[in-house]
Amino acid sequence: MDRLTALATFAKVVEQGSFARAAERLGLSTSAASRQVADLEAYLDARLLNRTTRRISLTEAGQSFYERCVQLLADLEETEAAVRSTTVEPRGTLRVTCGVSFGERHLAPAVAEFAARHEGLNFDLDLSDRSVDLVEEGFDLAIRIGASRQQALVSRRIGTTQLVCCASPAYLARQPAPLTPADLERHDCLAYAYASLASAWTFESGDGERHVPSIVPRHRANNGRMLAGLAAAGLGVVLEPDFIVAPEVHAGRLVRLLPGFQPPRSPIAAVYPSRRHLSAKVRSFVDYLAKRFAIRQEWTLPDAAGSPDQTSPTD
Repeated sequence: MDRLTALATFAKVVEQGSFARAAERLGLSTSAASRQVADLEAYLDARLLNRTTRRISLTEAGQSFYERCVQLLADLEETEAAVRSTTVEPRGTLRVTCGVSFGERHLAPAVAEFAARHEGLNFDLDLSDRSVDLVEEGFDLAIRIGASRQQALVSRRIGTTQLVCCASPAYLARQPAPLTPADLERHDCLAYAYASLASAWTFESGDGERHVPSIVPRHRANNGRMLAGLAAAGLGVVLEPDFIVAPEVHAGRLVRLLPGFQPPRSPIAAVYPSRRHLSAKVRSFVDYLAKRFAIRQEWTLPDAAGSPDQTSPTD
Protein backbone atom coordinates (compact mmCIF):
# COMPACT_ATOMS: atom_id res chain seq x y z
CA MET A 1 0.00 0.00 0.00
CA ASP A 2 1.24 3.47 -0.91
CA ARG A 3 0.35 5.25 2.31
CA LEU A 4 0.55 8.76 0.83
CA THR A 5 -1.82 7.81 -1.99
CA ALA A 6 -4.14 6.15 0.50
CA LEU A 7 -4.16 9.27 2.68
CA ALA A 8 -4.99 11.47 -0.30
CA THR A 9 -7.77 9.10 -1.37
CA PHE A 10 -9.23 8.97 2.13
CA ALA A 11 -9.22 12.78 2.39
CA LYS A 12 -10.89 13.12 -1.01
CA VAL A 13 -13.59 10.60 -0.09
CA VAL A 14 -14.41 12.59 3.04
CA GLU A 15 -14.32 15.87 1.12
CA GLN A 16 -16.62 14.60 -1.65
CA GLY A 17 -18.90 12.57 0.59
CA SER A 18 -18.77 9.47 -1.60
CA PHE A 19 -16.33 6.98 -3.06
CA ALA A 20 -17.70 7.47 -6.58
CA ARG A 21 -17.23 11.26 -6.61
CA ALA A 22 -13.79 10.98 -5.01
CA ALA A 23 -12.71 8.36 -7.54
CA GLU A 24 -13.87 10.58 -10.39
CA ARG A 25 -11.87 13.52 -9.04
CA LEU A 26 -8.77 11.35 -8.62
CA GLY A 27 -9.06 9.53 -11.93
CA LEU A 28 -9.57 6.14 -10.26
CA SER A 29 -12.22 3.48 -10.37
CA THR A 30 -14.65 3.42 -7.46
CA SER A 31 -13.42 -0.02 -6.46
CA ALA A 32 -9.79 1.18 -6.41
CA ALA A 33 -10.67 4.12 -4.17
CA SER A 34 -12.64 1.85 -1.84
CA ARG A 35 -9.77 -0.66 -1.69
CA GLN A 36 -7.22 2.05 -0.80
CA VAL A 37 -9.33 3.26 2.12
CA ALA A 38 -9.94 -0.31 3.26
CA ASP A 39 -6.20 -1.04 3.12
CA LEU A 40 -5.55 2.12 5.14
CA GLU A 41 -8.07 1.02 7.79
CA ALA A 42 -6.47 -2.41 7.91
CA TYR A 43 -3.01 -0.87 8.29
CA LEU A 44 -4.23 1.37 11.13
CA ASP A 45 -6.40 -1.40 12.62
CA ALA A 46 -9.19 1.17 12.97
CA ARG A 47 -12.44 1.91 11.20
CA LEU A 48 -12.30 5.42 9.74
CA LEU A 49 -15.63 5.54 7.91
CA ASN A 50 -19.15 4.36 8.60
CA ARG A 51 -20.62 3.12 5.31
CA THR A 52 -24.29 2.75 4.42
CA THR A 53 -25.99 2.35 1.06
CA ARG A 54 -26.87 6.06 1.10
CA ARG A 55 -23.98 7.89 2.71
CA ILE A 56 -20.67 7.69 4.48
CA SER A 57 -19.66 9.42 7.69
CA LEU A 58 -16.55 9.68 9.80
CA THR A 59 -16.12 7.61 12.92
CA GLU A 60 -14.67 9.32 15.98
CA ALA A 61 -11.25 7.92 15.10
CA GLY A 62 -11.80 8.90 11.49
CA GLN A 63 -12.59 12.50 12.39
CA SER A 64 -9.36 12.88 14.34
CA PHE A 65 -7.36 11.12 11.63
CA TYR A 66 -8.95 13.24 8.87
CA GLU A 67 -7.98 16.52 10.54
CA ARG A 68 -4.35 15.37 10.83
CA CYS A 69 -4.41 13.91 7.33
CA VAL A 70 -5.58 17.19 5.78
CA GLN A 71 -2.85 19.09 7.59
CA LEU A 72 -0.21 16.59 6.53
CA LEU A 73 -1.25 16.83 2.88
CA ALA A 74 -1.33 20.64 3.08
CA ASP A 75 2.16 20.70 4.60
CA LEU A 76 3.43 18.36 1.89
CA GLU A 77 1.88 20.50 -0.84
CA GLU A 78 3.49 23.64 0.57
CA THR A 79 6.86 21.93 1.01
CA GLU A 80 6.85 20.71 -2.58
CA ALA A 81 5.96 24.18 -3.80
CA ALA A 82 8.77 25.69 -1.74
CA VAL A 83 11.29 23.35 -3.35
CA ARG A 84 10.07 24.23 -6.83
CA SER A 85 10.16 27.96 -6.21
CA THR A 86 11.85 30.46 -3.93
CA THR A 87 8.39 31.83 -3.18
CA VAL A 88 5.53 29.54 -2.19
CA GLU A 89 2.96 29.90 -4.95
CA PRO A 90 -0.62 28.98 -4.04
CA ARG A 91 -1.69 25.93 -5.99
CA GLY A 92 -4.14 23.07 -5.85
CA THR A 93 -7.86 23.39 -5.09
CA LEU A 94 -9.21 25.93 -2.61
CA ARG A 95 -12.68 25.04 -1.32
CA VAL A 96 -14.52 28.16 -0.16
CA THR A 97 -18.04 28.60 1.19
CA CYS A 98 -19.81 31.94 1.45
CA GLY A 99 -23.30 33.40 1.85
CA VAL A 100 -25.22 33.81 -1.40
CA SER A 101 -25.64 37.60 -1.45
CA PHE A 102 -22.06 38.52 -0.54
CA GLY A 103 -20.69 35.72 -2.68
CA GLU A 104 -22.51 36.69 -5.87
CA ARG A 105 -21.87 40.42 -5.64
CA HIS A 106 -18.50 40.78 -3.93
CA LEU A 107 -16.61 37.50 -3.55
CA ALA A 108 -17.03 36.55 -7.23
CA PRO A 109 -14.99 39.48 -8.62
CA ALA A 110 -12.36 38.94 -5.92
CA VAL A 111 -12.03 35.26 -6.87
CA ALA A 112 -11.81 36.14 -10.57
CA GLU A 113 -8.96 38.59 -9.99
CA PHE A 114 -7.04 36.29 -7.64
CA ALA A 115 -7.44 33.26 -9.94
CA ALA A 116 -6.09 35.29 -12.87
CA ARG A 117 -2.93 36.00 -10.86
CA HIS A 118 -2.40 32.35 -9.80
CA GLU A 119 -2.94 29.91 -12.65
CA GLY A 120 -1.95 26.93 -10.51
CA LEU A 121 -4.89 27.49 -8.16
CA ASN A 122 -8.39 26.11 -8.72
CA PHE A 123 -11.46 27.26 -6.81
CA ASP A 124 -14.32 25.06 -5.64
CA LEU A 125 -16.99 27.53 -4.48
CA ASP A 126 -20.16 26.84 -2.50
CA LEU A 127 -22.71 29.63 -1.97
CA SER A 128 -25.16 28.90 0.81
CA ASP A 129 -26.80 30.87 3.61
CA ARG A 130 -26.93 27.83 5.88
CA SER A 131 -24.41 27.18 8.63
CA VAL A 132 -21.59 25.06 7.18
CA ASP A 133 -19.30 22.78 9.19
CA LEU A 134 -15.92 23.42 7.57
CA VAL A 135 -14.16 20.32 8.87
CA GLU A 136 -17.07 17.91 8.41
CA GLU A 137 -17.72 19.12 4.84
CA GLY A 138 -14.08 19.53 3.83
CA PHE A 139 -13.90 23.29 3.24
CA ASP A 140 -10.62 25.20 3.49
CA LEU A 141 -12.21 28.58 4.12
CA ALA A 142 -15.51 30.32 4.82
CA ILE A 143 -16.46 33.97 4.41
CA ARG A 144 -18.89 34.81 7.16
CA ILE A 145 -20.80 37.85 8.31
CA GLY A 146 -20.71 38.41 12.08
CA ALA A 147 -18.55 37.01 14.85
CA SER A 148 -17.68 33.32 14.70
CA ARG A 149 -19.06 31.28 17.62
CA GLN A 150 -16.90 28.21 16.95
CA GLN A 151 -13.80 28.28 19.12
CA ALA A 152 -12.10 25.58 17.04
CA LEU A 153 -11.93 27.95 14.05
CA VAL A 154 -9.60 30.85 13.32
CA SER A 155 -11.40 34.05 12.35
CA ARG A 156 -9.68 36.96 10.62
CA ARG A 157 -11.61 40.12 9.89
CA ILE A 158 -11.34 41.24 6.28
CA GLY A 159 -13.93 44.02 6.34
CA THR A 160 -17.02 45.38 8.05
CA THR A 161 -20.66 45.80 7.19
CA GLN A 162 -23.31 48.11 8.62
CA LEU A 163 -26.88 47.01 9.09
CA VAL A 164 -29.35 49.41 7.45
CA CYS A 165 -33.03 49.88 8.31
CA CYS A 166 -35.02 50.90 5.25
CA ALA A 167 -38.30 50.72 3.36
CA SER A 168 -39.60 51.72 -0.07
CA PRO A 169 -41.17 55.10 -0.92
CA ALA A 170 -44.40 53.25 -1.78
CA TYR A 171 -44.55 51.66 1.67
CA LEU A 172 -43.79 54.98 3.37
CA ALA A 173 -46.61 56.59 1.39
CA ARG A 174 -49.00 54.19 3.15
CA GLN A 175 -47.35 54.13 6.56
CA PRO A 176 -45.74 57.05 8.43
CA ALA A 177 -41.99 56.64 8.77
CA PRO A 178 -40.93 55.41 12.23
CA LEU A 179 -39.34 58.11 14.37
CA THR A 180 -37.96 55.77 17.03
CA PRO A 181 -37.08 52.06 17.05
CA ALA A 182 -40.17 51.42 19.21
CA ASP A 183 -42.34 52.62 16.30
CA LEU A 184 -41.21 49.57 14.31
CA GLU A 185 -43.45 47.42 16.51
CA ARG A 186 -46.41 48.84 14.56
CA HIS A 187 -44.87 48.25 11.13
CA ASP A 188 -44.74 45.30 8.73
CA CYS A 189 -41.19 43.98 9.23
CA LEU A 190 -39.29 41.54 7.04
CA ALA A 191 -36.89 39.25 8.91
CA TYR A 192 -33.90 37.10 7.94
CA ALA A 193 -34.79 33.51 8.80
CA TYR A 194 -31.24 32.38 9.66
CA ALA A 195 -30.57 35.19 12.17
CA SER A 196 -30.21 33.85 15.70
CA LEU A 197 -32.43 36.68 16.99
CA ALA A 198 -34.54 37.43 13.95
CA SER A 199 -37.17 39.18 16.07
CA ALA A 200 -34.69 41.37 17.99
CA TRP A 201 -33.55 44.40 16.01
CA THR A 202 -30.98 46.42 17.92
CA PHE A 203 -30.27 50.15 17.61
CA GLU A 204 -28.11 52.63 19.47
CA SER A 205 -28.90 56.31 19.82
CA GLY A 206 -26.35 59.12 19.72
CA ASP A 207 -26.07 59.15 23.51
CA GLY A 208 -25.17 55.45 23.55
CA GLU A 209 -28.56 54.19 24.74
CA ARG A 210 -29.50 50.75 23.40
CA HIS A 211 -32.96 50.21 21.87
CA VAL A 212 -34.39 46.73 21.18
CA PRO A 213 -37.98 46.95 19.93
CA SER A 214 -40.16 43.84 20.11
CA ILE A 215 -40.43 43.03 16.43
CA VAL A 216 -42.95 40.43 15.25
CA PRO A 217 -41.97 39.80 11.60
CA ARG A 218 -44.80 39.61 9.11
CA HIS A 219 -42.65 37.92 6.47
CA ARG A 220 -39.42 35.92 6.65
CA ALA A 221 -36.91 34.74 4.07
CA ASN A 222 -33.60 32.87 4.22
CA ASN A 223 -31.89 35.19 1.71
CA GLY A 224 -31.02 38.86 2.16
CA ARG A 225 -31.45 39.84 -1.48
CA MET A 226 -34.93 38.34 -1.44
CA LEU A 227 -35.79 40.48 1.59
CA ALA A 228 -34.38 43.61 -0.08
CA GLY A 229 -36.48 42.86 -3.17
CA LEU A 230 -39.61 42.42 -1.08
CA ALA A 231 -38.92 45.68 0.74
CA ALA A 232 -38.33 47.53 -2.56
CA ALA A 233 -41.69 46.17 -3.75
CA GLY A 234 -43.37 47.86 -0.79
CA LEU A 235 -43.98 44.85 1.43
CA GLY A 236 -42.45 46.32 4.60
CA VAL A 237 -39.39 47.44 6.57
CA VAL A 238 -36.13 45.53 6.35
CA LEU A 239 -32.92 45.50 8.41
CA GLU A 240 -30.16 44.17 6.17
CA PRO A 241 -26.38 44.65 5.62
CA ASP A 242 -25.31 47.58 3.46
CA PHE A 243 -23.63 45.26 0.95
CA ILE A 244 -27.13 43.98 0.12
CA VAL A 245 -29.29 47.13 0.23
CA ALA A 246 -26.79 49.79 -0.93
CA PRO A 247 -27.74 49.47 -4.65
CA GLU A 248 -31.44 49.83 -3.75
CA VAL A 249 -30.73 52.86 -1.56
CA HIS A 250 -28.54 54.53 -4.18
CA ALA A 251 -31.25 53.96 -6.81
CA GLY A 252 -33.97 55.39 -4.58
CA ARG A 253 -35.90 52.10 -4.41
CA LEU A 254 -35.27 51.99 -0.64
CA VAL A 255 -35.10 54.86 1.84
CA ARG A 256 -33.04 54.74 5.03
CA LEU A 257 -35.04 55.08 8.25
CA LEU A 258 -34.29 56.19 11.82
CA PRO A 259 -31.33 58.49 11.05
CA GLY A 260 -30.76 59.18 14.76
CA PHE A 261 -30.39 55.51 15.61
CA GLN A 262 -27.53 53.30 14.43
CA PRO A 263 -27.88 49.52 14.00
CA PRO A 264 -24.73 47.55 14.91
CA ARG A 265 -21.76 46.94 12.64
CA SER A 266 -20.68 43.37 11.96
CA PRO A 267 -17.32 41.99 10.88
CA ILE A 268 -16.87 40.28 7.54
CA ALA A 269 -14.49 37.47 8.41
CA ALA A 270 -12.43 34.79 6.73
CA VAL A 271 -12.80 31.67 8.88
CA TYR A 272 -10.73 28.51 8.63
CA PRO A 273 -9.86 25.48 10.77
CA SER A 274 -7.16 26.04 13.36
CA ARG A 275 -3.90 24.58 12.09
CA ARG A 276 -0.31 24.80 13.18
CA HIS A 277 0.78 25.60 9.63
CA LEU A 278 -1.59 27.42 7.32
CA SER A 279 -1.40 26.34 3.68
CA ALA A 280 -0.10 28.86 1.16
CA LYS A 281 -3.35 28.90 -0.80
CA VAL A 282 -5.45 29.82 2.23
CA ARG A 283 -2.96 32.30 3.64
CA SER A 284 -2.40 34.14 0.38
CA PHE A 285 -6.10 34.33 -0.48
CA VAL A 286 -7.04 35.64 2.98
CA ASP A 287 -4.23 38.23 2.77
CA TYR A 288 -5.55 39.28 -0.62
CA LEU A 289 -9.14 39.63 0.63
CA ALA A 290 -8.04 41.67 3.65
CA LYS A 291 -6.13 44.05 1.38
CA ARG A 292 -8.92 44.25 -1.21
CA PHE A 293 -11.67 45.02 1.28
CA ALA A 294 -9.53 47.43 3.33
CA ILE A 295 -10.45 50.17 0.88
CA ARG A 296 -13.95 51.66 0.83
CA GLN A 297 -16.25 49.42 -1.16
CA GLU A 298 -19.22 50.29 -3.33
CA TRP A 299 -21.64 49.01 -0.68
CA THR A 300 -20.54 51.56 1.94
CA LEU A 301 -23.26 54.07 2.83
CA PRO A 302 -22.79 57.24 4.91
CA ASP A 303 -23.07 56.60 8.64
CA ALA A 304 -25.39 58.49 10.95
CA ALA A 305 -23.02 61.45 10.92
CA GLY A 306 -23.07 61.57 7.13
CA SER A 307 -19.54 60.31 6.49
CA PRO A 308 -18.64 56.91 5.04
CA ASP A 309 -17.26 54.23 7.29
CA GLN A 310 -13.48 54.18 7.08
CA THR A 311 -12.88 51.22 9.36
CA SER A 312 -10.01 49.05 8.10
CA PRO A 313 -9.88 45.31 8.67
CA THR A 314 -7.48 43.89 11.22
CA ASP A 315 -6.49 40.40 12.26
